[in-house]
Amino acid sequence: MRRIYVPTTGPQNWQTLLADPEKQWRTGYSARTLAHCWEAAEGLPPEIAALFGPGSELLIAIPEHKVSLRDAGRESQTDVFALVKSSNRTIAVAVEGKVNESFGPTIADWYQEPSPGKQQRLAFLCDQLGVECPPRSEIHYQLFHRTVSAMLEAERFKTDDAAMIVHSFSPENKWFDAYAEFVDLLGLTADLGRLVSKTLADGRTLHLGWAKGARDFLAT
Repeated sequence: MRRIYVPTTGPQNWQTLLADPEKQWRTGYSARTLAHCWEAAEGLPPEIAALFGPGSELLIAIPEHKVSLRDAGRESQTDVFALVKSSNRTIAVAVEGKVNESFGPTIADWYQEPSPGKQQRLAFLCDQLGVECPPRSEIHYQLFHRTVSAMLEAERFKTDDAAMIVHSFSPENKWFDAYAEFVDLLGLTADLGRLVSKTLADGRTLHLGWAKGARDFLAT
């Protein structure tokens, strides 16, 4: 895991951090669109700021941030990890960028004939989220580990709260229904452009949100 970071000089710096820089860096796709949006904002993009309320402030943002899930498996690579200040509270935020891309395999697909490592990981993720293991099979695995990565970083950075935000640039809000199913699993009701929240076992608050990005960035 990287411990030393340097400032970016523009969206092009984000490309080198991708798992497949050539394949993933395409106009109209999430990696490039997200990079141009966040670099243009010089702070929080307005739709992200709107979720956290008036006066919310970006303290730091780290593209393609890897978070250990406390096992020997692959780290959770967050599109943007941010520390945000809002109403005198500091929030560890994992941002998942989307255009038309799905959230990857469902639990049903990912957990077929699971190895001991997968069993250990899913049990850990479910325990962190306070849900039954195994969870409902139609929910996407990515939403589990991305949300827990925010919770783990909240603990590591000693922030007040944690948040997982889907930053979507899809005009049709594609895959919102998949996000809503995950939110429902946590006993909440998803809404466009609004945070929903629950109290975690450690006393922190977990926020979940869907932010709709400006379509202009799809052409950059």
